[in-house]
Amino acid sequence: MEKSLLIELHGISKSFDGETVLDNIDLDIHDKEFVTLLGPSGCGKTTTLRIIAGFETPDLGELFFEGQDLRGVPPYKRNINTVFQRYALFPHLNVYDNIAFGLKLRKVDKTTIAERVAEMLRLVNLVGFDKRYISTLSGGQQQRVAIARALINEPRVLLLDEPLGALDLKLRKDMQNELKRIQHLTGITFIYVTHDQEEALSMSDTVVVMAKGKIQQIGTPEDIYNEPVNAFVADFIGESNILDGRMIRDRLVSFAGQTFDCVDAGFEPDEPVDVVIRPEDVDVIPTLGAKLTGKVTSVTFKGDYYEIIVDVCNFKWMVETSDYVAPDALIGLKIDPDAIHVMRKSEFSGQFGDYSTFSEEADEMSDPDIVLVEEDKDDDQN
Repeated sequence: MEKSLLIELHGISKSFDGETVLDNIDLDIHDKEFVTLLGPSGCGKTTTLRIIAGFETPDLGELFFEGQDLRGVPPYKRNINTVFQRYALFPHLNVYDNIAFGLKLRKVDKTTIAERVAEMLRLVNLVGFDKRYISTLSGGQQQRVAIARALINEPRVLLLDEPLGALDLKLRKDMQNELKRIQHLTGITFIYVTHDQEEALSMSDTVVVMAKGKIQQIGTPEDIYNEPVNAFVADFIGESNILDGRMIRDRLVSFAGQTFDCVDAGFEPDEPVDVVIRPEDVDVIPTLGAKLTGKVTSVTFKGDYYEIIVDVCNFKWMVETSDYVAPDALIGLKIDPDAIHVMRKSEFSGQFGDYSTFSEEADEMSDPDIVLVEEDKDDDQN
């Protein structure tokens, strides 16, 4: 059953101090949908969220909520609530009063407030915590209180801006499951902002990948991972080997000096393309008879698989294999036709896909989100 259209963004653009943060974006969000805006720091995802909430006004474009033009409608008159990374809870109030705060402002009677707070405590698994003060709660418990406070007013839409960024890895994964459960139970549309690809893939109905103020791709998590539209999406969503190629004809592509059968079609004969091959889709075989052969330059044990870097004609491939391969070994690589994904060239071609400088430490040092998670909102506005 198709879900009804809830929020529409048409031609939204926004600049700060002469720098374009959002560049003519179009986005439809449906009722009861879990949508994630995903991208690196400064891509415009938080600014998009703030425009939907009413905290920012677009320079150009239109925003509709259930067909109503939201231009000039202040945040408090939109049936939308927001949970921020900094939960903004009241430390002088206990859990009950924090959750009840919005209803008290609306002069709701005490009996109804008590019933609604009890319902929220059950929803977020905090029954028995109503008399506890915020300072006595863990980060995950505080986040649950913030979610309950936002949901008690029964908004049509809940906006979540990097809400898990301050939690440790295990708690973050637990809360991913909790958020998906809460969204499913309430039927409220969730719009979630993150730079974490694993969060986006595991929680969302729809992923919106953003870069340089533009939407690069919209799709299901499976579509985004298996059918990326350009090199940025392929690289940002998981690990990818991205090579220069040439489409000889439908379902036949050339790369790395060899010709391979593939499943893609619709390209011009001899068209230059980008070829994406995920590390888990490469099989390690003996060199005899292999189309691609290379030397192993590094091996990293990952628990249930080995991550190896292989030099094939001065291009470093990443391969994931369940079998141990020794450093400096010569190996063959086998790639099935349905493991080869062909993309048209884009502005991101040539920027990603070679693991010649790859290491986990260097990868983390080069990721601005590792140190700027707390500053993502500010980055979007500078």
